[in-house]
Amino acid sequence: MEQKKHLLRSFLDKLYLGAAYIAAVGLLMILVIIVYNMVARWTGGTAMGATAYAGYAMATSAFFAMAYTLNQDGHIRVKMLLSKLGKHRKWGERWCYGMGSLLSIYYFYYAARGAHFSYILNDISQQDDAWPMWIPQMTMVIGTLILAIAFVDRFYQVIFFDYDELEEKWEIKDEKAIEDVSSHSEYYHGGKQE
Repeated sequence: MEQKKHLLRSFLDKLYLGAAYIAAVGLLMILVIIVYNMVARWTGGTAMGATAYAGYAMATSAFFAMAYTLNQDGHIRVKMLLSKLGKHRKWGERWCYGMGSLLSIYYFYYAARGAHFSYILNDISQQDDAWPMWIPQMTMVIGTLILAIAFVDRFYQVIFFDYDELEEKWEIKDEKAIEDVSSHSEYYHGGKQE
């Protein structure tokens, strides 16, 4: 029986999913900018600032995707040391998520500080677009803020919730993703079972 999600849990999941959609839009913008740049070259025109805008879109897609990826356990983690901890594994997970929370908050602070100084100093892009740098830097600030929230969320979960249930839930999600990939692979390679 599926339990009703808490309002905050529902909000956080939607926040991470919304950030993932923004990251996807950033990837689409890279494609559009590259095609626009190619068409401009073929027609003898110039695409002013296209390289800079592609870089901004790439930063947007990278920073906004991190929180959703963390929430879906998609980040590459070396679990060998954690598996060696045995019954004390939850303490290793707590330490990892605690350090991740501190580092992501630290990263957010300095990203926000850098964007603030760019705004104060009226820092302008050196590319053809000549945009104020604080505008594209805000994608890094917002993305690292959402990542910090995701790390603190995971840290809170491994401290205050039943670790065995969390581990089972996260493991089931991983196994389901592997099964989905395997079944799609069999289907496309002609191994579809009747």
